[in-house]
Amino acid sequence: MQILTVCAEKGHVHDFKIFKENLYFIHPDLLILADSGYQGIEKIHENSWIPVKKKKNEDLTKEQKKDNKTLSSLRITVEMVNRRCKIFRITKDTYRGKHRNYGKVWNVVAGLVNLRYAA
Repeated sequence: MQILTVCAEKGHVHDFKIFKENLYFIHPDLLILADSGYQGIEKIHENSWIPVKKKKNEDLTKEQKKDNKTLSSLRITVEMVNRRCKIFRITKDTYRGKHRNYGKVWNVVAGLVNLRYAA
């Protein structure tokens, strides 16, 4: 798995907001495996998959539990790539550099991760 691009914003901005602002970069046929922080992604990108949340006083069916387990087993590769990026101290700790360079730093780290773990 490779990191293709990195989008960064100044300050505390939720990933889903950044996703919506940069939606034009994503091909409509691309399958998106998202976590539950992306509720409503199906409305703006039809080919996406998020876990089913349990409703109040209602249990998930066996099929829903199975689907959630399958999704989590596929998403683990995404989380492993995130971990590989967070090994670098500049991305793990509070960023203390110039804000205009924040995206550049993440792109350099993504390039190093791609270079290190290239198949």
